[in-house]
Amino acid sequence: MKKIGFIGLGNMAGAILKGALKSGFLNEDDVVAYDIDESKYSNFNEYHLIKAKNEKELVENSEIIFVGVKPQVVEKVILPLKEVLQDKAIISIVLGYDFNKYNQLLDESTRHIFVMPNTPALVNEGMSLIEESHSLLKNEFEFVVSLFSSIGEVEILPSHLMSVGGALSGCGPAYIYMVIEGLADGAVKKGMPRALAYRLASQTVLGAGKMQMETSLHPGILKDNVCSPGGTTIKGVSILEKKGLRSAMIEAVEQGLAPKK
Repeated sequence: MKKIGFIGLGNMAGAILKGALKSGFLNEDDVVAYDIDESKYSNFNEYHLIKAKNEKELVENSEIIFVGVKPQVVEKVILPLKEVLQDKAIISIVLGYDFNKYNQLLDESTRHIFVMPNTPALVNEGMSLIEESHSLLKNEFEFVVSLFSSIGEVEILPSHLMSVGGALSGCGPAYIYMVIEGLADGAVKKGMPRALAYRLASQTVLGAGKMQMETSLHPGILKDNVCSPGGTTIKGVSILEKKGLRSAMIEAVEQGLAPKK
């Protein structure tokens, strides 16, 4: 019996598993995996993952089942497993399938929890949101918190904040990658080699985020501290305001809200 079985090894689930293996929280002997797409296993060539023949075999050989499939197929995957999932525990990262949704799908003996992670889990810098409402046993919940803490930061949120939280931290990396790309393009336009521009831009984003977290200062204060009167930075800030960077970010988060089921 393996500690955890992964159904689905797509971008997000794969990032979580690889991050947990890299951090040492999980080892190969803890895990059994299954993905209908054989090519997904190639992302784990450096590990000797045990592969289940199908979802049913995986559930039968796992203490905790990690569900990382696409939202449009989750019921097709889960419903045929309803009986074998009795008295088992599920960790789900499927968007739109929260505590209440799983209560409608599963046998009442199946314990479950919903988590919204993000892809920087791959480099152990993830931001994972754990739904406060769940039906796990105490030791199972502690395992979930430890698992996601091994790949970054964790916040436990009430159900009504999960959607907006996911819109911020789940979608946010894509927006930040666009910021990195834009900063680097500006430097490339002025003659800097692209690889160097990406390195400078990425470290700048990383450092700025870490500085805000460690100082807990308002981002506006940190921004003001970089802006000398009449200097180049405040002129750049003025351009960003004119171009609507702040309002664009606000609207992007709003658009990222999970659709209501």
